[in-house]
Amino acid sequence: SSEDDQADTLHCHARTPARYSSKIAQRQLIASSLTCLTFMTAEIVGGYLSNSLAIMSDAAHLCADLAGFVISIFAVWIAQKSPTKRMSFGFYRAEILGAMVSVVFIWVLTGILVYTAAQRIYHDDYDIDADIMLIVSGTGVAMNIIMGLILHGWCPVGGSHGHSHGLRSSHGHSHGERSNINIRAALIHVLGDLLQSIGVLIAAYVIKYKPEYKMADPICTFVFSALVLFTTVSILRDAVVILMEGFPRDLAYSTVKAALQSLKGVRMAHSLHVWSLTLDRNALAVHLAVDEDADPTAVLQAAQQMVRKKFKIFSSTIQVEVYAPSEMLSCETCKGP
Repeated sequence: SSEDDQADTLHCHARTPARYSSKIAQRQLIASSLTCLTFMTAEIVGGYLSNSLAIMSDAAHLCADLAGFVISIFAVWIAQKSPTKRMSFGFYRAEILGAMVSVVFIWVLTGILVYTAAQRIYHDDYDIDADIMLIVSGTGVAMNIIMGLILHGWCPVGGSHGHSHGLRSSHGHSHGERSNINIRAALIHVLGDLLQSIGVLIAAYVIKYKPEYKMADPICTFVFSALVLFTTVSILRDAVVILMEGFPRDLAYSTVKAALQSLKGVRMAHSLHVWSLTLDRNALAVHLAVDEDADPTAVLQAAQQMVRKKFKIFSSTIQVEVYAPSEMLSCETCKGP
C-alpha cells in the first residue's frame, strides 16, 4: 500500500520477509538428497558388479552432490536465524560458505577419480560387464533428470507453484531477482552428473558392441570430470567475490553513484560501498554531500527510497553532510575508484 511505501522511505533497510522461498529451497534439497542417496547406493552396487570405473565415478559424484545437498540444507537453515550481537548481519554468509565447501569437495573427489582412471589405463588389467553398465547408466540419466526437475521447481515435491526457477523473492512467489546460490550449486552438480551419466551410457553401448574399446570407460571419466570442474567454476567465482566484499555483479558502481548524485540538493556522493551479504541481500554505505540550504531529512528519505526501489538494496547506511569542496575534491578516499 502507499502507506507502507511511505513508511519504508523513512527506514534504513527493507522489511525482512518471511523467507518462504528458503523453505522451498530446503524442501527441494531434502527431496533431492533422498533421491540422490537412493541412486548412489544403486550405482555403487552396479559399479562393483560391472567393474566399471565410469559408473563408480558417477556414484562418487553423486556422493559429492549428496554432501553438497546436506551442507546446503544446513546453510539455508542457519541463514534464516536472527542476527546476534556478535553476528550483527545475521548468518546469510553461511549459504556462501556452504556452496564453497560443496564445490571444493567435488573438485578434490574429481582429482581422485582422474588419478584412478589414469592408473587403469596404464595397467590395462580390467574387464567390464557392459550389460550391467547399460542398465545402471540408463537409470542414472533418468534419476538425474528427476533431481534436476525437483531442484528447478517443476515437480510438486518442492512445494512450488510451477515456475520458481530457484529464485528468491520478498513476497514468496519466486519471482525474485537473484538465484539462491545453494540451489544453483546443486543444479550445476546435477547437470554435471546428468552429462556424465549420458557419457557413461554411450561408453556402455560402445563397450557392449566393441569390447576391445573398453578404454572408453576411463576416458569417459577424464572427459566428464573436466566438464564437472568447468561447470562449477562460476559458483566458486561468485562465492569468492561475495566473501571479498565485491560490488554485486548486477549493479554498476558508476550507475549507483550517478543516481545518488542526481538527487535534488546533492552535490557529491562519495565513500560509496555496495556489497552482498548473500546473492539476494545487498548492503550499501555512502556519504552524500549536500548544499547548505538543502533539507538533509528530505535528501535522506529520497536516497533511501531510491536505493531500495531502484537498486533493491536490503540494508543502507547513508550519511548526509554539508558539501566542502576544498576537502572533498582533494581527498583520494572521497574520489573513490
